[in-house]
Amino acid sequence: MLSEQPAPLVAAFAGLGGQRVWSLMISLFGDLAQGNGDAIDGPVLSTIMAALDVRPEASRVALHRLRNDGWLQSRKVGRISQHSLTAQGRAESAAASPRIYAAPPDLSEPWQMVMTEENGREIDATLRAEGFIPVMPRVYVGRSESTAPKGSLPLRGETPPDWLRRAVEPTALEPEYDALLHALSTLRGTLACDSHMNALEIAVLRCLIVHNWRRLALKHPALPGGLIRSDWSGYQCHLLVDQLLNRHPRPALQDLAAASAAG
Repeated sequence: MLSEQPAPLVAAFAGLGGQRVWSLMISLFGDLAQGNGDAIDGPVLSTIMAALDVRPEASRVALHRLRNDGWLQSRKVGRISQHSLTAQGRAESAAASPRIYAAPPDLSEPWQMVMTEENGREIDATLRAEGFIPVMPRVYVGRSESTAPKGSLPLRGETPPDWLRRAVEPTALEPEYDALLHALSTLRGTLACDSHMNALEIAVLRCLIVHNWRRLALKHPALPGGLIRSDWSGYQCHLLVDQLLNRHPRPALQDLAAASAAG
């Protein structure tokens, strides 16, 4: 059963973009039911989506789309439908999870700069695949352990100037990171440290956090810690996401079912 607690949680994120129902479901299943054999009961899913202010018809359309796309599968167990990730859905969720759930980077983390002999799509693709970020023609930066391609010139990074730190930030996402930081800060203020939340309420909370963090963090390469400004809104978001998810651990599927049945 859900109390009135999810309402202010949902309201904190209401002004953010990217709240498509099918995408919310991907975040929800990726967080709660990523393991092989994990499934979310239909009544549990309906309760969570309703708490997220999603209409039943919109949930049905999203489920239909994700089944057609090969992300979700459904089966009947008695009178209850159970929904789970397909092998494809589990694989893609697992591939994104290290980035979504990673701890905030150490701001003293070593980094490197790589200079290439020439420009070109092939060398650019190779460097980006290794996590390097372009900062100017023929110049890339990345983590110290990333492998620079043969023929390039890797240079050990020292204390970077502020202009270089800003150059690697995804400036196009700055307004969205600022908005997310405001939402997360509001959320932290709304949630008292000792407030009791049942399994369903925690599932709603985690879905909101994971979804809104995921849709920004996966749009750009991970920045080397040694190049991150401590006051960059993306880093401040990461700190709050990590804090809130650790404070409210992922509920067990059986606890979700029990909380739903109690309602």
